[in-house]
Amino acid sequence: MSSEVTVERIGRTSLVTINRPEARNALTREVIRGVRDAFIKANRDPELRCVVLTGAGQHFCAGADLRKNLMADPNLLDNLETYLDEYHSVIKAIVECEKPSIAMLDGCAVGFGADLALVCDLRVATPEAYVQEKFVKIGLMPDGGGTFFLPRLVGTARAMQMILLAEKIMGPELLSLGVVARVVASNELREATFAVARQIEQGPPLAYREIRRALYASLGSIEDALRREREGQLRLLRSADAMEGIMSFVQKREPAFQGK
Repeated sequence: MSSEVTVERIGRTSLVTINRPEARNALTREVIRGVRDAFIKANRDPELRCVVLTGAGQHFCAGADLRKNLMADPNLLDNLETYLDEYHSVIKAIVECEKPSIAMLDGCAVGFGADLALVCDLRVATPEAYVQEKFVKIGLMPDGGGTFFLPRLVGTARAMQMILLAEKIMGPELLSLGVVARVVASNELREATFAVARQIEQGPPLAYREIRRALYASLGSIEDALRREREGQLRLLRSADAMEGIMSFVQKREPAFQGK
């Protein structure tokens, strides 16, 4: 397992932690592979009943680490399909894991980090936790299933508002929208999350498996949604606006989009 992702077994629950607190747990390829592999391994373990996904320190996940990814691979723009496929692989691993998953949220869940939170079956958050589909700020679109999960969680109109305006939705509002199951103080987050995990541990795993299958089937195809996001994001990533958005982010200035 990657040093940037830790896995701890607590009872019959696997705790998967993105371990880059110095970067607000922003995603590198190593992190993506680590989280994906942790869910695949959990799915194969007959003793496990639940998976909790969280971030070390005060944040869940700040999305893709653009600076580190660009520095690590100067040819990143020539390998966009590979990168997107790797990022999608972790979403698919979480969906395909037959064990119910819980996102334990504090601080930011931004961009692809928001999508990681939304793809989990349940969420427990602090009042300071927030979800933000921030892609539009750099001329991009959600690409981790956000266009699939958000409308189903909050409705099309609210999802459109959250994505187009890059709204920052805090814990209490996430609770009122039904996105999170509990909102508790930061010092109670771990215990509250594992109280939910223990309830799942004591429940019927076969029923949980069939419930998840039926619910996902009723929603339509996540595969189709990821394909649409992949195609759209690749077009955007090759646009001048996306280059301007990414450079403005790296340079810490406001972007000037030209619609090109």
